[in-house]
Amino acid sequence: MSAEADAAAAKSGVVIRELHEIQEFEAAFRLFDDIWHPEPGSPPVPVELMITFAHSGNYVAGAFEGDTMVGASVGFLAAGEALHSHVTGASIGRGIGSALKLHQRDWALERGLKRIVWTFDPLVRRNARFNLVKLGARPEEYLERFYGAMADAINEGDEPDRLLAVWRLTEPPPPYPSTTPVIGLAEVDGRPVHGSTDGRLVLVATPADIEALRREDPWTAKAWRAAMRETLGGLMAEGAHVVGFTGEGQYVVSRE
Repeated sequence: MSAEADAAAAKSGVVIRELHEIQEFEAAFRLFDDIWHPEPGSPPVPVELMITFAHSGNYVAGAFEGDTMVGASVGFLAAGEALHSHVTGASIGRGIGSALKLHQRDWALERGLKRIVWTFDPLVRRNARFNLVKLGARPEEYLERFYGAMADAINEGDEPDRLLAVWRLTEPPPPYPSTTPVIGLAEVDGRPVHGSTDGRLVLVATPADIEALRREDPWTAKAWRAAMRETLGGLMAEGAHVVGFTGEGQYVVSRE
């Protein structure tokens, strides 16, 4: 692994390695279950599939603090010299997710892969910031209702739109135009407010905490989903590109 990946793991206090034993796959399953609390029969990835992925040369890794697994990631080879990162879960706030991604990047580069792709909810601000700012990935497709109805404690009751993130491992993300942006979608008192998308550069806001909104104010959460689909989804359908993410939690979208 690279020095950067090793340093990230050490800073998080973990050791990251590929999984091979049945007990390790079962530990990853329990970890994912603790994070997402899915209904029985709807796990993010079953133990049998993790075993099959690992045996056939795909990416299944865990982050360990001593003998305890505190993070895990599962991915599979995809078309176009890419690794599709299917699911990654870790203890929040310690940098374990970042260390797993850097380990995953090194794994992919060692196998001649040029991209890592995955999906994420465009309404989850912390994930957008991590993916776009920390890693330098860029959303390249807006996917409406991508997973159908999802039965877990985080997504239940929502229509699971997703952004397809593409992390180009051998090239930096391009800079975006230096021009005054317009506000396509704003957050006002926690609610989405439509603006204008008639500009070369458009800002699209995200809610501060969509997961809390789903629990405490489902109507506002649904309003955010509809507004994001209309604004960001509409812009991307017209050929616009997400080129960044601001410190205030806004997607930066370029029409160029």
